[in-house]
Amino acid sequence: MTAMAWMFLAATIAAPPDFDREIAPLLARRCLSCHAGDGVKGGLDLTTRANALRGGDSGPALSVDDLTRSGLWERITADEMPPKHPLSVEEKSLVQAWLTAGANWSDTPIDPLKYTSAERAGYDWWSLQPLARELRPPVVAGVNHPVDAFLSAKQQVVGLESSPPAARAVWIRRVTFDLLGLPPSPEEVETFVNDPAPNAAERLIDRLLASPLYGERWARHWLDIVRFGESNGYERDLPRPDAWHYRDWVIQALNKDLGYDEFVRWQLAGDSLTDDEFESSRALGFLVAGPHDTVVPVVDRMRQVMRQDELEDVIGTIGQTFLGLTVNCARCHDHKFDPISAREYYQFVAALAGVNHGEREITTAENARLVQTAKARFEQVTRALRDIEDPARQAVLRDKANGITGAVAAPAPIAAWDFTKDLRDHFGTLHGEWKGDGKRTADGIEVRDGVYVTTPPLPRDITAKTLEVRVKLADLIQRGGGAITLQTLDGAVFDSIVFGEQEAQRWMPGSNGFTRTQSLQGTMDEAADKEFVTIAIVYHADGTIAGFRNGQPYGKPYRSSAPITYAAGKAHLVFGLRHSPVGGNRLLKGTIATARLYDRALTNDEVSASAQASGVFVSEAEMIARLTDDQRRQRDELRQDIVKAQQELAAREKAAKQKIYTVMSTLQPGPSFVLKRGNVADRGDQVIPAGLAAIRGLTADLKVSAESLETDRRQRLANWITDRRNPLFARVMVNRLWHYHFGAGLVENPSDFGFNGGMPSHPELLEWLASEFVRSDYSLKHMHRLIVTSATYQQSSQHRTDAAKQDAHNRYLWRMNPKRLDAEMIRDTMLAVADTLVLEVGGKGYSDVNSYFFKGTQFYDPIDPTGPQASRRTIYRAWARGGRNPLLDTFDCPDPSTTTPKRSQTTTPLQALSLMNHAFVLRIADQFAERLQHDAKNDSANAVRRAFALAYGRTPTADEIAQCTAFAQKHGWSSLCRGLLNSSEFLYVD
Repeated sequence: MTAMAWMFLAATIAAPPDFDREIAPLLARRCLSCHAGDGVKGGLDLTTRANALRGGDSGPALSVDDLTRSGLWERITADEMPPKHPLSVEEKSLVQAWLTAGANWSDTPIDPLKYTSAERAGYDWWSLQPLARELRPPVVAGVNHPVDAFLSAKQQVVGLESSPPAARAVWIRRVTFDLLGLPPSPEEVETFVNDPAPNAAERLIDRLLASPLYGERWARHWLDIVRFGESNGYERDLPRPDAWHYRDWVIQALNKDLGYDEFVRWQLAGDSLTDDEFESSRALGFLVAGPHDTVVPVVDRMRQVMRQDELEDVIGTIGQTFLGLTVNCARCHDHKFDPISAREYYQFVAALAGVNHGEREITTAENARLVQTAKARFEQVTRALRDIEDPARQAVLRDKANGITGAVAAPAPIAAWDFTKDLRDHFGTLHGEWKGDGKRTADGIEVRDGVYVTTPPLPRDITAKTLEVRVKLADLIQRGGGAITLQTLDGAVFDSIVFGEQEAQRWMPGSNGFTRTQSLQGTMDEAADKEFVTIAIVYHADGTIAGFRNGQPYGKPYRSSAPITYAAGKAHLVFGLRHSPVGGNRLLKGTIATARLYDRALTNDEVSASAQASGVFVSEAEMIARLTDDQRRQRDELRQDIVKAQQELAAREKAAKQKIYTVMSTLQPGPSFVLKRGNVADRGDQVIPAGLAAIRGLTADLKVSAESLETDRRQRLANWITDRRNPLFARVMVNRLWHYHFGAGLVENPSDFGFNGGMPSHPELLEWLASEFVRSDYSLKHMHRLIVTSATYQQSSQHRTDAAKQDAHNRYLWRMNPKRLDAEMIRDTMLAVADTLVLEVGGKGYSDVNSYFFKGTQFYDPIDPTGPQASRRTIYRAWARGGRNPLLDTFDCPDPSTTTPKRSQTTTPLQALSLMNHAFVLRIADQFAERLQHDAKNDSANAVRRAFALAYGRTPTADEIAQCTAFAQKHGWSSLCRGLLNSSEFLYVD
């Protein structure tokens, strides 16, 4: 009997295979990579029985008459399917038995993403399974630490053992660099080495984790992952001067050990967690940390493509950072290696479709309170001064009026200008400033095309008000020029005395979009080009607006919408212009003699009195002459108080308004669709926000609809990602911590836990660490403490030939991996040993480039700045994407345009050349030498001891002291210091 006959006989005797448990996984692993989804090979789809019976280009795959003679079986037996790796004898037997039993098929199609094969991961991939929370460390004789137990058990299996503990001086240098990114001081090393307490290491770790330097060090790792940059990238690469708020937020969150789940939720949906707009905007900088193309195409389709490119970048960063999955690889088709469909990718798009780049100006609650306090103080002293000066001014005005007084005295304005004399505000601080080539005559200021006068911002809020101007027009045919205007600083909102805009030769109250403008029904002005006329418009609190000409009612009052409140610091006055910006018919042509601003609606009698006095001003000397000696003393004190109060208010207002580069969300994003092959012109089904079905133990349903608000979408996505049942969330982060502490993760690619990321070297340890992370409420400091207190972390880094032969890459951690300082640590450590490091925390960073805009592109030329700001830690450098630093780049500082979960570590001749010749290194060497001479009191041997303690954290040998002393005496201490900074012992940590 032939072997094939025996296979038939066995198939008929044995029980038929279970389709869902045996056949479907086999077809998924061995067949569906070619025969499922779009573009199936040979036109054959094997996901359903109906499709198999229908067949492909070569006919039906199954024959209902004789299943054992079907096309599928013929290709399998001929080893043509699969072509490169035919089925094994066991697999063929299974298929044979299935066909013989009738080729039963389940009602649902086979999901090609469900099963792991030799070519891709399925839903059963290891990283997608729930955490093994009940896993306990193995019992290993003589091992007490849980981390060491897992590692020792694995070492025993392969015949390896750990190295002895590192010397105390070596270990404190290692752990201080790891947690703070800076070396311990010689005094700290000495104290620790001589500390006999059994808990000395634990106390040291607690001190390091409590240091504000910890957040700065570990924020640098995080900013690598999220590709944080302070410019837009692409061809224009415009700077983002206010993006640094996100960097500061990360530092502060890490320092206060914000739970990692909260840390992530704030960055994805902080605006749903708090009413504090400032705090949430800082955290949301994560979503806009990447590049942003500001060159918007004219063609709509290209704009859509650009938008999809930007969303892919955001989704890729979120997927890799928090889930360790390259979700973005499913944009054009189902993921080639991981169980993520294109539909799921666009469900992610739907959750983030409202995210846009932008800048907000925000005032914190505390800053607003400080501004109000300063404003109240300014108004208090201003009122006190007016209470002294106003009666004296009115007395002088009454005398000057030569008997032209009624029952009502001329009111006191809050600002007044006599342009026949100067541009000064004779009642306050709103002094005028020319815009354009201005000219003032004995009659006043001449305004015309391109020439007008502006004032500084108002020192107080104004709602009800009276505007008054004494003006002579150049002609009566002009239409729309403004004589006096109160407007927001950008001119978007304004109230103005306007001539002839809607009605020829008539005065009107101009306003933005005519929102408060109606006809006063006044008469045509036939004389305003021959003589000065005084025009006033009164704005009442109830919205009533009334006009006056030469103190008499002009037309009829009317009721408008409620008046506008012009906020202090955000509005100013303009003379000769209807509103900013300059253009059209907005400029007046004529001469303005005087003007007044009142912070209330004057009565008719007060308007009349003001008009009669419009050409009469009181000089300061005349006013002072009416004061008593005691009033003059009080006035001098109050004027000094006003200056101080105004300076305080200006400073508070400037500090209060903080611009932040953050998310500008679309309240209600439009519908999202699957884009077939990623083509924006080929829409498929509409989708709603959802997670990934492949993650076991966690539903992908976010409980949102196509009509859900943008903030709700992001909040639901954030909650799904950080759900305690999400196994990837904890696994990915503890692996990152392990990677940064040991130089290699348990999973070698920290941002890919999919098929291409491979398997973990110690899966049980990874499971236990992830579970412990969840149990600790996601405390990063707890995990740091757990890792660095292990004997594995504390062991020596000495090379052992016998162990290296068996495990050259040290995957079993039989020794500690020596690590080179990264680029920022090299620079910071140089500053530290030279005693020039400035430990200023937070705020706007320093710049080491000369930035300028030329022919449509921002350029960043490297410079070598000096001074305290340039001596801050490197994390406070302004990280423009095009603004590279040659020294940092030489030591593999990553490009912030792309995410960098694992930095390259190269060894090149250029590194040595940079350390020998870069201007920064030369300057540091000089400063280091000066420090040594100062600290050692010019004792050469002590200077060498101090140099080694600072640079290496150890005491030099007698030979080293002799050689270094001789070298310094011959070549200078700066040359010796430069040599120390170039050494491997300085650049590497054991």
